[in-house]
Amino acid sequence: MRVAALLSPGAPGLRLLTGEDELDRQVTGVMTTDLHDPGRYLHGGELVLTGMLWRSRPEDSERFVRVLADAGAVALAAGEAEVGPVPADLVEACRRHRMPLFAVPEDIAFAAVGEYVGRQVSADRAADLAALVERHRLLVSAAGGSGLDAVLDLVGGDLDLDCWVLAPTGRVVAGPAGRLPAADRERLVRTHLAALRRRTRPPHRARAHGRPYALLPAPADPAAPAPLADWLLAVAGDDAEWSAKRGQLAENLARLVAAERVRRDQGRALRRRLADELAALLVRDAGSAETARVLDAAEAMSGPGPQTPPAARLVVAAEGTGLPDGALRAALEEALTDDDDRALVAGSGAEAVVLLPVPAGGGACGEGPGAPGASEGGDAAARLGALLAPLEAGLGPEGRITLGVSAPAEGPGALRGAWEEARHARRVAAARTGRIRAAGPEGLASHVLLLAAVPDDVRRAFRSRLLDRVVAYDLEHQADLVRTLDAFLRADGSWTRCAAALHVHVNTLRYRIRRIEELTGRDLARLEDRVDFYLALALA
Repeated sequence: MRVAALLSPGAPGLRLLTGEDELDRQVTGVMTTDLHDPGRYLHGGELVLTGMLWRSRPEDSERFVRVLADAGAVALAAGEAEVGPVPADLVEACRRHRMPLFAVPEDIAFAAVGEYVGRQVSADRAADLAALVERHRLLVSAAGGSGLDAVLDLVGGDLDLDCWVLAPTGRVVAGPAGRLPAADRERLVRTHLAALRRRTRPPHRARAHGRPYALLPAPADPAAPAPLADWLLAVAGDDAEWSAKRGQLAENLARLVAAERVRRDQGRALRRRLADELAALLVRDAGSAETARVLDAAEAMSGPGPQTPPAARLVVAAEGTGLPDGALRAALEEALTDDDDRALVAGSGAEAVVLLPVPAGGGACGEGPGAPGASEGGDAAARLGALLAPLEAGLGPEGRITLGVSAPAEGPGALRGAWEEARHARRVAAARTGRIRAAGPEGLASHVLLLAAVPDDVRRAFRSRLLDRVVAYDLEHQADLVRTLDAFLRADGSWTRCAAALHVHVNTLRYRIRRIEELTGRDLARLEDRVDFYLALALA
């Protein structure tokens, strides 16, 4: 359709404010936005609908219209329901950039404009799949996350194209969750993250239970994508068999998903500032009153409807190694999203701190088996590690995520101590293996905490001094001395129990222990030497 059709009989009652000479432009779709810079989501030919919420001063109009013109938008329609009549500075900016500008009276819904343009652009919507998605962009802007579900339902019902929007942890953001098992979701996100790390060109291909899927990234910021935090679009089917229009539909769906993610993130800006303020209060050991004020403000912003205050909170201290700046915070924030959105995530660079509410009855916060909150810190650490496990596929060779979880802290005054406890637990986790490492407070009374506090070079020297000659002897003679030493210490020095565990004669065991003592100059009958060997094996 042409822009002039917006003024024809039967069209919504829009008023033309400027651009009389540009009404022959061709409209290919509709985009609804209040982003300050929507240019990255435009691909030319759109009628842009806006509520003008991006405008805080007259200078904003010039910048906004310039972005639209550079991106190829063909017309702008400004709604008067939220901020009143269209300001003169916006009219003048559109005149300078030869951008047709319409006023949308407050009694006309954007949905009516979008539906009218959709009918005009594609009388047979199945004949132009890309236009179908453009006609329903309004659903996302108007209804939030449920808008994505509506679009995916429409595409699945009308075009037999099953789609899901997934978070990097495998959580279903939109789409029929019951039709994609958790194990399949994890396989898809791991395949997607690994492909992004290898920088292969999308769509990425995966199979789950014999069914092919095409995976498309939906980065919130295409200029600086964050694979560990960005959503992805999973489309059932083999993209090699798609027509050009079906491929275009999938790409447009991915853009729509990215736009919805940006909208959601903008709504979290104040919550992020509160999280940062709370983290700063913990660092400087502020009073309970200040901490309580920030917590109350954050709770007031959580989820729809009244919220029951949590019985306690867990504090998580996180560290990311080999990750881009800000990637750790973004990944944790996305992973811990739930319906109530009550987790607070703060931090920058390689470190982050998280506050997780513990419900009044104990147990998990959020929905699903991977929800990280728990009545006990140790259980929460295990659950949090399992929740983040799919992110391993997106980590580079040096990439690590290390997490320490506190015991539940009751009341704002206990959060500082819980934060210190979480940091100590993180040091325990750092001594463990794996790409995603988590530890709770249960290990803080153990020798493991002491080992974690020792510098790496000291630990290596201690281990080498006690075990290197034993390891070398094993390699040369296949004598199994290291395993024998470990079994002997675990049997508390009992010859009979150790021999039985190793399935050897007691005399053989005595020979091996004597050989270890000769190689190391230590006496395994002495408690001090047994402790040294035990710690050296733990370090190994």
